[in-house]
Amino acid sequence: MIGSVFAKSFLGGAPRWYKLTIAAFLLINPLIFYINPFVAGWVLILEFIFTLAFALICYPLPAGGLLAIEAVILGMTNPLSVYKEVAQNLPVLLLLMFMVAGVHFMKEGLLVLFTKILLKIRSKVLLSLTFCGLGAFLSAFLDALTVTAVVISVAYGFFYLYKKFADESAASGTPPPESDLREFKGFLRNLMMHAAVGTTLGGAMTLVGEPQNLLIGERLGWHFANFFRYCSPVSIPVAIAGLFTCFLLEKLHFFGYGYKLPEGVRKVLAKSEEELNASMDTAMRLRLALQAIVGLLLVAALAFHVAEVGFIGLSVIIILTAFNGIIKEEEFGGAFHDGLPFTALLVVFFSIVAVIHDQHLFSPITNAVLATEGHRQLVLLFAANGVLSMISDNVFVATVYINELQAAYQAGAFDYEWFSKLAVAVNMGTNVPSIATPNGQAAFLFLLTSSLAPLIRLSYIEMMKLALPYTIIMTAAGILATVYLL
Repeated sequence: MIGSVFAKSFLGGAPRWYKLTIAAFLLINPLIFYINPFVAGWVLILEFIFTLAFALICYPLPAGGLLAIEAVILGMTNPLSVYKEVAQNLPVLLLLMFMVAGVHFMKEGLLVLFTKILLKIRSKVLLSLTFCGLGAFLSAFLDALTVTAVVISVAYGFFYLYKKFADESAASGTPPPESDLREFKGFLRNLMMHAAVGTTLGGAMTLVGEPQNLLIGERLGWHFANFFRYCSPVSIPVAIAGLFTCFLLEKLHFFGYGYKLPEGVRKVLAKSEEELNASMDTAMRLRLALQAIVGLLLVAALAFHVAEVGFIGLSVIIILTAFNGIIKEEEFGGAFHDGLPFTALLVVFFSIVAVIHDQHLFSPITNAVLATEGHRQLVLLFAANGVLSMISDNVFVATVYINELQAAYQAGAFDYEWFSKLAVAVNMGTNVPSIATPNGQAAFLFLLTSSLAPLIRLSYIEMMKLALPYTIIMTAAGILATVYLL
């Protein structure tokens, strides 16, 4: 009796096969670790990726968290190493806690803005290029996670508007065609992936685009202009290749792209905009004006990095709530609904990264790459950073390689010019091929585990399929540019 109750409560409503698989992982890990700790570390990585792959069945935090706790108990890593990884990535955690919540309080204005864009641009190709280009432009100056949070908020707003209309219509006995909802979900999946890839294109270009860019720039002594100049021989061709891929996918309808905005959905959004304009009073205009002003200040503050992104996000929350009369505790809860579960999941992820560090799981690959010379070393460095970033944290991978390269440079192994080229290979390697998997970049992982993903059927495998053509073409462009232009 107790056993059946325990079996039912363990991981709740997840399928039985999933529960048994996680239980099997927890049982075999001690045995594998006893036989070979190095192999056990790689097995743990694959197990954690498994929990991410089935995020729509069971949120990865409980199952992945159990694996991480067991790893600490077995001695694969220790609490101090986990703490160091978390401390090193504290800016990312602050961003998730406060910037995502700040975007929540700007969603009214964002929805108004993006509804106008969606309704005015009828061409799906042009709309996709707009989302990809906006993602790239904004991520060159802001943080990719912030941009992704904005796009998720907008897409969720669109979906909610139509779903509300569909439910009301069904209740009145005239439900809209089911094909409209299926097509709309595919349309939103397409836009979300175009925008997410766009954040990679822009994020790889500038010093503030991604967290590892700041690390690389600090080691090389690069400022904003220097970083762009050194990386541009590779980052610009990759950006062109990415935008061309976006155009090609929507034209040819390959790999799950080509979904269009159904006319029925367009009419619902247009009607919603008309009703909004008709009901807009002075108070609402003031709210939208305040959100627009705060949005501009937010872009400026992030572009000039006046403070850590999380602190800027907290400032956005304070200003918007203070001047919009949001003063009750329960009114703040919804703003943190999406960000905090993912923040906890990311801490678990950093525990896995601590295992990678303590068990030296990447050392054989790192040593093999650093032992090569010439353009072969550049290409292998790009590829190794890309492959390892697909399964680990790209900030961690960049840290490992740039520290090794800096030590070799200081020992006189090569001159500053070659050191700069190697640093560009690390930057582009950690930024570009890592889009192949949702765990390759924090922005992609955030999208996968967001409340929007299950609504539009954006699973781990679906994200990999949608990212595949981008990964192939952009990685090929990156390698060719590294060999012939860098």
